[in-house]
Amino acid sequence: MTKNTLGLDFGTTNSVAATLSSAGTPEPWVFQSPAGALSAFRSVLCFWEEQTGRLTHRLADAGPWAIERFIDDPHDCRLIQSFKSFAASHLFKETQIFGKRYAFEDLLAVFLEKFWAHGGVPPDGLPGRIVMGRPVSFVGANPDEALALRRYEAALRRFGFKEIHYVYEPVAAAFFFAQRLTEDANVLVADFGGGTSDFSIIRFEPSALGIRSIPLGHRGLPVAGDVFDYRIIDQAISPQLGKGGQFRSINKLLDIPGQYYVSFARWNELSLLRSPKTLRELRQLAETAVDSESMERFIRLLETNSVYALYRGVSEAKAALSRAGSAQLLLDSQGVRIEAEIARIDFERWIAADVAQISQAVDALMAGAGLDYAGIDRVFLTGGTSFVPAVRRIFEARFGEGKIETGNQFDSIAQGLALIGREEDIGRWATPS
Repeated sequence: MTKNTLGLDFGTTNSVAATLSSAGTPEPWVFQSPAGALSAFRSVLCFWEEQTGRLTHRLADAGPWAIERFIDDPHDCRLIQSFKSFAASHLFKETQIFGKRYAFEDLLAVFLEKFWAHGGVPPDGLPGRIVMGRPVSFVGANPDEALALRRYEAALRRFGFKEIHYVYEPVAAAFFFAQRLTEDANVLVADFGGGTSDFSIIRFEPSALGIRSIPLGHRGLPVAGDVFDYRIIDQAISPQLGKGGQFRSINKLLDIPGQYYVSFARWNELSLLRSPKTLRELRQLAETAVDSESMERFIRLLETNSVYALYRGVSEAKAALSRAGSAQLLLDSQGVRIEAEIARIDFERWIAADVAQISQAVDALMAGAGLDYAGIDRVFLTGGTSFVPAVRRIFEARFGEGKIETGNQFDSIAQGLALIGREEDIGRWATPS
């Protein structure tokens, strides 16, 4: 029972790693970030250039350090967010950053290199085996999971891993949860990440020889925390920045194109809005906009580091709405002031269609497993979105509040992956690569 296996939960929003202690218990990595110790490492990259004499060096960092660099100097760096969203997309071939081409596996390799470094693990200190989480369904239009896994593999092989296994993220969470079971149980696990919501039903049969498992069904959909953030931005923030407004063109009033605000509400597309071409277009619209002040506020927000503080405020407001009937969102920075009072009843109306999709996915999972609701003994919810009352009611209505447990919202998948890594037959849990 040594640290010979790495469990890696590479997420859209956060990434978490865990290894086994000498006693065989999973231990999440702890990162000493600028804001303090944390185990959930933001899945963000930042690139910038520095000059030394006549030489130009391209530099990069990840996680909280990338965010700190972006906030310090947003104009001279490129921030890459939620890039896991492109893993299964044939449309994403590469991106150019300061004249260099990066395929998806290049971005992932840079991210992992910084992830290992901030975790205090040198490249030659990594174990030979990695068990990596993967969603049940990758996000994007016509996602190709085989392509995503090939890209994962290409990045991981650069670090010398000899054994690479992939496990559904909710299966890893279920395995972590199953360690506390003392009798046979059908367990439904709902894992709510940033980009996807994934569900699994597994029958666990504990014994003196270990835990026997029988997978009964899996389901996933691209509706999760980032979509809920999108709804808040789209409904409460963007109207204060010109969304829904008009501009004058000769003798006509035309609608300001909504695509700018679609990209703004998806924080992984922020870099598209900050391009010189797009900012020029927005300034031209602001000159003829009926509400020019709102458009100018939008431009100032995009040009300053206040935009990241706004995204953080949206996530905090969403979390607050899980505890209270309303939440206050306030940004007052660098000449930009945005204020919104968000009622939970409004938030639930905005996300109603998304919650309905989650509800339908759970029902389809149950039907596919051939079980009625009484056939589920335990429900384990993981991920921050599991605290959203409208989401939680889906499971309470079907299975009863007494069967539902939550815990280790950010660490459970990584710990489950590390525990699976000590199994003699990892293939029982892994998916084909």
